[in-house]
Amino acid sequence: MRIAVTGASGLIGSALVPALRDRGHEVLRLVRKPVTAPDEVRWEPVSGFVDPKTFVNIDGVVHLAGAGVGDHRWTDSYKAEIRSSRVLGTRTIATAMATLAPQPQVLVCGSAIGYYGNTGDAPVTEKSPQGHGFLADVVADWEAAAVPAEQAGIRVAYARTGLVVSDKGGAWKRLLPIFRFGLGGKLGSGQQFWSFITLRDEINALIALVEDSNFAGPVNLTSPQPVTNAEVTAAMGRVLRRPTLLPVPGFALKVALGEFSSDILSSQRVLPAVLEAHNFRWADPAIDDAIKTLV
Repeated sequence: MRIAVTGASGLIGSALVPALRDRGHEVLRLVRKPVTAPDEVRWEPVSGFVDPKTFVNIDGVVHLAGAGVGDHRWTDSYKAEIRSSRVLGTRTIATAMATLAPQPQVLVCGSAIGYYGNTGDAPVTEKSPQGHGFLADVVADWEAAAVPAEQAGIRVAYARTGLVVSDKGGAWKRLLPIFRFGLGGKLGSGQQFWSFITLRDEINALIALVEDSNFAGPVNLTSPQPVTNAEVTAAMGRVLRRPTLLPVPGFALKVALGEFSSDILSSQRVLPAVLEAHNFRWADPAIDDAIKTLV
C-alpha cells in the first residue's frame, strides 16, 4: 500500500514509518517545512493545503499530527492551539482525501482516550459515551473533523490512544529518570487508573487498523490490563529495584502543572474491546511487561 503519514517525526510517527516500510508499504511523510526528500509531501493544516501533485494515488493515510497535550502549561492560547492543530489538520486531511481519484481506502485518525473524561474505576469501552472536560470536547471535535472522509465512503478508524510507555516521549520519558534516581512515587492518591500501551503495541495496533478492513470507527489503543497509578509506581520500583516512597500531593501537581494536572489526576479504566474482538495480540499486556520493555 501507498501510505501517507502526518506527524511522522513525533513519538509514534517516527516509529510507525519504518515499521510500515518493513512490511513492504511505500510511505509518504507529510511535512509543513519545505520539502527536502523524495518521500516528503508539503501540507499546511491551518490553511487546508495539501500538495495536489504528490498527494495522489495513495491507498491510505495515518494522521497523527497535533500539538502535544503535555508539552506546555495550559494557557488559553495553548489550549486553542491544542484544539486547532487537531481539528483543522484533520479537516484538511479528510477533505483532501474525499476529493482524490482514485479514492483512498482508509484513514486512520489519531485520537485519544481523553474522549471518555474522568470515569473513576468504572470500565469503559468504545461504546461508552463522551465524557466531560476540555480534552473530551477536543477529542469529540477532532473525530468529527474526519466526517468528510466518512461521507465519501472511505473507511475511517479512530485510534483512541492511551498513555504510551516509551522513554522517547510522553509521561514515561519524564517519569523514568525520576524513578531511576529513587525519587519516584504515586501521584496524588494513586488510585486513578492509567490505561497504558507500549510503543511497540501501539505501532502494531496502528498497522492492524491500516491493513485490516474490519476496523472502522473508534478503537481503544490500550493494554487489556489497565492499572492504577499506585500499581504503576509499584511496578516501576520492582523492575528498577528502587524505592518509591515519595508521593507527589495533588495540590503540588496543580501548582506545577496548572489545569493539565486535572488530566494527570483523573481516572480512566479503558478497555480495548474492539482490538480484543479482532484477536489482536499484545506483546506487553501487563504493566511489568511494559516497564521491562521500557527499561
